[in-house]
Amino acid sequence: VQLVESGGGSVRAGDSLRLSCAASGLPFSSYSVGWFRQAPGKEREFVAHITASGFDADYAQPLKGRFAISRDNNRNTALLQMNDLESEDTAVYYCAAKYNKPSYYDFEYTIWGQGTQVTVSS
Repeated sequence: VQLVESGGGSVRAGDSLRLSCAASGLPFSSYSVGWFRQAPGKEREFVAHITASGFDADYAQPLKGRFAISRDNNRNTALLQMNDLESEDTAVYYCAAKYNKPSYYDFEYTIWGQGTQVTVSS
């Protein structure tokens, strides 16, 4: 069972990035996916989640309108599109999976990726 994130990098403020989360070894279409991030010296925080079906999603309030989560169950992949990036978005971004319903709380997710670094310079 594995989640592997990719797509991070160093960009300038105002740029966009798309993160990918590739799942293997689990019935992906039965798992909700969450994205979390952890900035240096800060606790890990919720970014977005999407239901197993992909029909419903939610976001941290400050990120609504800039970030978009999606998934392709045929490809066992979840995506996080990040637009108009700000320096405050600099963090390690993690995807996580949880059976059935999504959650806003990281401790409820049972499968985690290794994280991908996003650095935004102003």
